[in-house]
Amino acid sequence: MSDVVTVERVIPASPEAVFALISDPRRHHEFDGSGTVRQAKDVPDALRLGATFGMNMRLGVPYSMVSKVVEYVDNRRLAWQTLPAYPLAGRLAGGRIWRYELEPVEGGTLVRESWDITQERLLTKPAVRQAAGKTRKNMEATLARIEEVLTKRAQQA
Repeated sequence: MSDVVTVERVIPASPEAVFALISDPRRHHEFDGSGTVRQAKDVPDALRLGATFGMNMRLGVPYSMVSKVVEYVDNRRLAWQTLPAYPLAGRLAGGRIWRYELEPVEGGTLVRESWDITQERLLTKPAVRQAAGKTRKNMEATLARIEEVLTKRAQQA
């Protein structure tokens, strides 16, 4: 089993439109395919390399995560690494990276989402790795929801 799972989809929107959506943590709940993202908190005015933002989550019980932008190329690439909001927990759990790569193609943008657990903490890595199949399905749902959000917005414009 690979420690990086990647899905992709051509979305009929410009890279700029896709990037505007995914780079706004306040909107992540709109396209999250896992159903766990609830509400962003402590969001900077704009994401950039090194920026951090918080996220209230729920998977059975509520919890919070803090994400740090670890890759940033305007309108082309965005990745953040997530850790639990509490520093002690962050030393024991978390570390996965969510990455979006955008490539203009005929008909829109090829959006590639990757779930990278190469830096996941040793304590949680075995359990997280077992979720790879479900995570892949959730990521496919996320890309479908990104398309739905952007298509709906274009129809309303």
